[in-house]
Amino acid sequence: MEGSGKGVVCLLREILQDGWQSVLNVVHSIRPVDVIDIVLLTYLIYALLKLVRETRAGQLMKGVGLLVAVRFLSEFIGLKAIFWLSDGALKIGVLAIIILFQPELRRMLEKFGQTTSQFSRLTLGMGEDAADRWNTAIPVICESAEQLSKTTTGALIVIERGTKLGEQILNGTVMKALPSTELFGNIFFNKTPLHDGAVIMRDGIIWAAACFLPKPQKEELIDKHLGSRHRAAIGMSENSDALIIVVSEETGQISVAQDGVLTRNYTRASLEKLLRNTLLPEEKESWQPFRKKEKKTADAAPAQQEESAGKQSAPQPSDAKKEG
Repeated sequence: MEGSGKGVVCLLREILQDGWQSVLNVVHSIRPVDVIDIVLLTYLIYALLKLVRETRAGQLMKGVGLLVAVRFLSEFIGLKAIFWLSDGALKIGVLAIIILFQPELRRMLEKFGQTTSQFSRLTLGMGEDAADRWNTAIPVICESAEQLSKTTTGALIVIERGTKLGEQILNGTVMKALPSTELFGNIFFNKTPLHDGAVIMRDGIIWAAACFLPKPQKEELIDKHLGSRHRAAIGMSENSDALIIVVSEETGQISVAQDGVLTRNYTRASLEKLLRNTLLPEEKESWQPFRKKEKKTADAAPAQQEESAGKQSAPQPSDAKKEG
């Protein structure tokens, strides 16, 4: 008995040693490029799961997983008919996934494009002409939103960023006009032909008006009290990296939709702070290795410091809510 017990112990020790040696061999064989490969693959899997979660694609993924399980189970048990059907379905599964997941795949590519454009803006910076136009347009947008809020005039302003909105521009009326409070007031006045729809701004210019925006993807999860303008804003923010400003026709409340989230109760000051931080990132200390920095004169420094202090003191949206 003692001899057999020692034999079992020795066998277990040899198995553990062999296993540990195998782990060490694998660890020693890992190169830095393998670590990068694993990290990228992990991120892609995470992004895919995050994309399909709580969507129609999530249910389809469950169906594909069930089909794979049926295929292997039928092969193991010997159910030839079921195996033949499930195996045939999986052979054309790649084409079926492309067809069924077309909206989700499009969203994934759009998100990738948005990330690329944001990285380009971060490294190369924004053109001086566009930055100057936004510096002029942002106060006009905020003043217009405040006036429209006071008169409870419904408004929908889409600010284009990295994702180009040519599809939405084509279904509206192209204007290419410099922004002004009078122009915004005329566009959104409820007796004008252009009030029904959204204004799209590109590079600080009112590019088009009366544009129709896509519906949100999870419309059933949105607060039922929100109207068509707020829903359109959420839908547009889900399909692009645009910043959408909404003025409620019922309450005059100013809201902003970004990345599928609607934030409410903005004031003129808090809206201007958000727009400057979002549209003019070069005003902050950002990393832009390929852009030349202008030298600041000693006389301009105190004025810029006062302006920066004024922006930091701008109040945040009171009682902000996130919906959608």
